[in-house]
Amino acid sequence: MSDYEQAARDLKAATDEVKRFAEASTTELRNLGKVTEETKASADKALAEMNGLSARLTDLEQKAARAGQAGARETRSLGQRFIDGDEVKAAIGMGERFKGRLTVEMRAITSGSSTGNSGTTGLVVADRQPGIIQATPDRRMTIRGLLMPGTTQSGAIDYVRETLFTNNAAPVAENPNANKPQSELKFDLVTLGVKTIAHFVMASRQILADAPMLASYVDGRLRYGLALKEEDQLLNGDGTGQNLNGLMNQATAYAQPAGVNAKTETMIDRLRLAMLQATMAELPATGHVLNPTDWTSIEMTKDTQGRYVFANPTGLAGPVLWGLPVAESLSMKAGNFLTGAFAYAAQIFDREDATVTISTEDRDNFVKNMVTILAEERMALAVYRPQALIKGTFATSAAGG
Repeated sequence: MSDYEQAARDLKAATDEVKRFAEASTTELRNLGKVTEETKASADKALAEMNGLSARLTDLEQKAARAGQAGARETRSLGQRFIDGDEVKAAIGMGERFKGRLTVEMRAITSGSSTGNSGTTGLVVADRQPGIIQATPDRRMTIRGLLMPGTTQSGAIDYVRETLFTNNAAPVAENPNANKPQSELKFDLVTLGVKTIAHFVMASRQILADAPMLASYVDGRLRYGLALKEEDQLLNGDGTGQNLNGLMNQATAYAQPAGVNAKTETMIDRLRLAMLQATMAELPATGHVLNPTDWTSIEMTKDTQGRYVFANPTGLAGPVLWGLPVAESLSMKAGNFLTGAFAYAAQIFDREDATVTISTEDRDNFVKNMVTILAEERMALAVYRPQALIKGTFATSAAGG
């Protein structure tokens, strides 16, 4: 049995155990008016085990998916790969004498493997120097890394989504007089159009004679601009026009699960209950997405003696809450959150990682000695299980307990 199969089997058993404790808690609350300490302790232990197994399974799935695409991935930056193209080398060789339009397709812009010990990827090279002006600090993108990766060669994605399952299974006699019970399944065919994210910049014609400057310009402006808009679209796209239908637009609204007695919720409580809501949808949460301001408020929560509840100011561990990783994103509006099983619930399909086009004949470029550099990517986002993504606000919640 493979590691993945064993992890999937262990996760199913752990999930069943958590559901059993949830049902036991509901029964105790109904019969006794409260949940016993023994049941609470056992439930917390089972949940911690389930979260650990869920994180392990997610890691195995993502490693397998990336391994399958490893042959198409390169560790050079977008700008470096662009200037290494034969067509671009020829244009650079001509320098200012180049005229016309040049298009180069780039593979794997938005996904890259780590290089060296700096923790950077092929997208952000640690020793890159800005060639035009001092670049503003690049924002760290987090949403793409939470989702299942995928590719497509089509302009549309079709998938079947289950919308209803009525389970009427029941014990029956050996030779029943009546019909055996009938369950019901309903499905919807969902079609997603591939969307395009694009922008361009203007540069002096002399840039064609300077390969490092051209690479820096592509890296420092075009790549970052695409990634910045992609992050916002994946999270907040409203699905209208040419916008992606983002995670927040399709996620299920937070509602305190039945059987839980939490009259006054803190921010920490609400995220824990959102995890339970995802678990009750049969897909345990694998992480949280928070605005940095809200995460800071949670990390700074103190008890009555002034001690930090969760955070250790001297610790080096990554941000974690209730055993799940926390992804900070400035694309998430302050006061909002998203908790869920990201890798199971949604998948990115890259149609074209990027194309870069240089033109000396755009508008009045010829008379102004300018060139236009255009970059664009095409992608789609499929959300298979909206019930496994829980969105909400902290409007009525305090930071701590």
